[in-house]
Amino acid sequence: MRVLILAAGYATRLYPLTLHQPKPLLPVGGRPILEHILDRVSSLEEPADCTVVTNHRFAEAFAAWGKQYRVIHPELPFKIVDDGSTSETDRLGALGDLAFVIEKERISEDLLVIAGDNLFDAPLSDFVGYGRRIGKPIVGVYDVGDLEAIRRYNNIRLDEEGRIVFFEEKPEHPEGTLTAIALYYFPSETLVHLRQYLAEGESRDQPGRFIEWLCRRHPVFSWRLSGRWFDIGDFQMLETANRAFAKD
Repeated sequence: MRVLILAAGYATRLYPLTLHQPKPLLPVGGRPILEHILDRVSSLEEPADCTVVTNHRFAEAFAAWGKQYRVIHPELPFKIVDDGSTSETDRLGALGDLAFVIEKERISEDLLVIAGDNLFDAPLSDFVGYGRRIGKPIVGVYDVGDLEAIRRYNNIRLDEEGRIVFFEEKPEHPEGTLTAIALYYFPSETLVHLRQYLAEGESRDQPGRFIEWLCRRHPVFSWRLSGRWFDIGDFQMLETANRAFAKD
């Protein structure tokens, strides 16, 4: 299995904080967001090659961070890949970056994908183990508990087996508070579906768009996260997460 962390966005909603620093390296609870994610990756029961994809503007910042992190955590090998983009105008988008890394790194095995601005404390071993047992794409889901908050994300509905049977991005009239987050387990055959999705000219940005497309054509299942989840998209959420993790 391979692990890919998507960290190539420009986070314009967090300007000026992210003008010269990538969002995944912003501190939460005294540590970069990315390090919290890598804590989860390092807890996997088996070692996995990890790739962090970034843009060209922030590649040096990630390289400098990585040099220090490797000294403290030599047990977790990871690679930083530069997607070559320099601004919002030429960025590849999250799905474009996913396809870019798959091709560049010649990935053909199962893939665990995590957005570099998602903070959670649920263990990943159970998530990956479930995906391997059923051999289907798995999406992490979380109950935000608020119909107004769900409008910022997506709204899903599950059947009795946990299969996603309805998916709507940015719902105007949500029917529940369960959302799919940017945490995915993709069996190797799912990579073919991603190529088909992109070849059809679909959005290369929001990963949820691919899940919305995929679950209409193939079985996609869910895994409910326990504990906390924060999608660091704006100053309010950054501060909320910082307060929560500062207590740890």
